[in-house]
Amino acid sequence: MLVGFVAGATLAGSLCALPASAQSPQILPVSQVREGMQGYAYTIFAGDEVEKFDLEVIGVMPNFLGPRQSIILVQLKGPKVEHTGVVAGMSGSPVYLEGKLAGALSLKLGVFTKEAIAGVTPIEDVMNPPTSGSGSVAAQLALPNNATSQVGLPSGSTLEPIATPLVFSGFQSATLQQFLPQIQGYGFVAAQGGTAAPRPDDKHLAPGDMAGMVLVTGDASINSACTVTAVEADRVFLCGHPFLNLGDVQLPMARSRVVTTLASELASTKIVNVGGSIGTITGDHLTAVSGKLGAAPAMIPLDLEIATGLGQKKLHFEMVNHPKLTPLLVALTTFNGITQNVIYGEGTTLHLSGEIGLRGHAPVQIENTYAPGDSLSPDSLPIALGVQGIFTRLFMNTYEIPSVERISLKVESVPGRQSFTIDSAWLEKGEAMPGQTIRVRVLLHPYRGTPRVEETSVRVPDQIAHGTSLRVLVGDGELLNRASRGFAFSGSGGSATGLDQLISLLNRERRNDRLYVGLFVPSPTILWDDKELPNAPLSQINVVDGRPAPGSVQVLRESLASEASVPLGGPVSGVISLNLQIR
Repeated sequence: MLVGFVAGATLAGSLCALPASAQSPQILPVSQVREGMQGYAYTIFAGDEVEKFDLEVIGVMPNFLGPRQSIILVQLKGPKVEHTGVVAGMSGSPVYLEGKLAGALSLKLGVFTKEAIAGVTPIEDVMNPPTSGSGSVAAQLALPNNATSQVGLPSGSTLEPIATPLVFSGFQSATLQQFLPQIQGYGFVAAQGGTAAPRPDDKHLAPGDMAGMVLVTGDASINSACTVTAVEADRVFLCGHPFLNLGDVQLPMARSRVVTTLASELASTKIVNVGGSIGTITGDHLTAVSGKLGAAPAMIPLDLEIATGLGQKKLHFEMVNHPKLTPLLVALTTFNGITQNVIYGEGTTLHLSGEIGLRGHAPVQIENTYAPGDSLSPDSLPIALGVQGIFTRLFMNTYEIPSVERISLKVESVPGRQSFTIDSAWLEKGEAMPGQTIRVRVLLHPYRGTPRVEETSVRVPDQIAHGTSLRVLVGDGELLNRASRGFAFSGSGGSATGLDQLISLLNRERRNDRLYVGLFVPSPTILWDDKELPNAPLSQINVVDGRPAPGSVQVLRESLASEASVPLGGPVSGVISLNLQIR
């Protein structure tokens, strides 16, 4: 059994404020906790001063977090906590009963409550978090909003995890507004904060200090902030509840320093500056976040360049490599990097290019053009969502976890809206011979511009039978992607080369700033994982129909025989379908 924690003999300031019993505490098992016990906890309200506040045990709630995972219900006492209530960022505050460490503050009861009621995760579960059957945070700790209304519970009357502040430094409030639903969906409270210069004593942690996870660093940063429950040699335990319940992880850990605590009837929170890196978060489980002091893990470098007629600006960021986090972080960082740039303005056509470098695989190429719309959403939002979509598809693959080595993006801005709508299209003639090349003319309507005609051609295959009717499809890149591959965009097969196939598929996708013309023949195409099998014979289709699990197989009624494209410099929309008779 753990009998004490080594907090470091050279600590000053906050450590000196702690009594001897807090520096080397004994453990109080939850089985010995009784109603009416008086105790105290430690946290920081401002600066680096760890402060003590009183509490009283209301009772123990067995099996609350799960089988044999109880929580201790307490009422916080004292002028400060009665003024602020349970504060976002207070989770992990060490709780002592009868001078012994009993657990970590982790839950809060309700909103707009008149009393500061909180839940405490027992110290045994903090130090030995369950590694199986933990489930999701929402499923374990709180009822969904619609469920509370269905069962008649008053809104905000449930015990929920104390919110973890997600501290944004260098981010505009407009960025947070655009991505607020996704941020809240992760269970975070978005808070603006700053960064503090690293200090020699950053790694000297004591119970009640603050630390957290580094998600983005560089020209802007995103970090989480929790209170430290205990330190045992180089091991750190904090939060008292999960960050995202990610299990075993490798995320950078940093020191956090409190500027002040903002009291609010709705949601009090700590305003923090994030300090230097101090180690690695290694575990994110139902009852605690744990880490190890020392070196921090490697992050993904992201270079973002914005170019306009007024000049160029380059930004550099680093972010964590994790399937559930990286897509959102890339979107947040890209959107903010564009919109906060002084050389950028709304009402411009944006051209995005770049690549994602992957260890052991070919890079993913990125290229697309985005024109401003008539809605009030920022022009750069489609770029951020487009990049997020690429990363989501990359990380959702069922072949292997991609190891992203670098990301480079360039956004070029051209004044005005350059977009085109397809008004009509026609063939040079309605009949053709096998092997003949057919001209296609398309009437385009530029945004608030003079209509113009573009011309291209497609070739009829030599083996087409006489009397066959072909379809000529005129449209944008997304339409032709769907028409030629159905709705498949990532396979679910288990081939060792599956990720390479997915990367190849991403790199082959058609761009949205080109006009495409596709010639389709009436013979089936089989889409098997990421493989395209055009002009499939009936025998192959029968084999596919007999597969035990054909979930990753699609059969299209047509095959793309020929295609052509015309670059336009702006997004294209619209579709025209024409018939071509083979005589």
